Amino acid sequence: MTVLTQTATVTVNAAFLQEIKEVNQELWMLQADLRHRFQRPVAPGHCRFLVDKLCLLRDQLALHFSLEEAYGYFDDPVDVAPQLSRAADRLRSEHKGLYLDLCELVERSERMFYDEQHAALALWLGPEFQEFDDHLRLHEERENELIVEAYDADIGVGD
Repeated sequence: MTVLTQTATVTVNAAFLQEIKEVNQELWMLQADLRHRFQRPVAPGHCRFLVDKLCLLRDQLALHFSLEEAYGYFDDPVDVAPQLSRAADRLRSEHKGLYLDLCELVERSERMFYDEQHAALALWLGPEFQEFDDHLRLHEERENELIVEAYDADIGVGD
């Protein structure tokens, strides 16, 4: 007896994904503001403000990823290039990890703040945010590359 298995494919709706990225200016401005603030040492007295900003970033990122997954990616398209499908699936699956990483950063920051570990929080927070920011920026760059690749596949540009 032969058992056939069908693997799911994923593709990107390049137009919607690009639009989602363009209209979410609040997320990008918040990320840029935090990146700027963490480029220099954090004063312990600014920790509450920064933790609140991180909470806003977490909420904005949740909305952004939800929109991308609802409108920017499609399961089981009729016809899709295998490399495009693999990249789309990999990038879409990164959303959960990135979001959970940010949630963990926010939760630990809040615990340290409420435990009155302000000096330790001020030292810890910058490098932790920068590491998260690097991962998020790399993810967004790869999604932008996927959008270009999807557009190229749709209009036949390439080799």
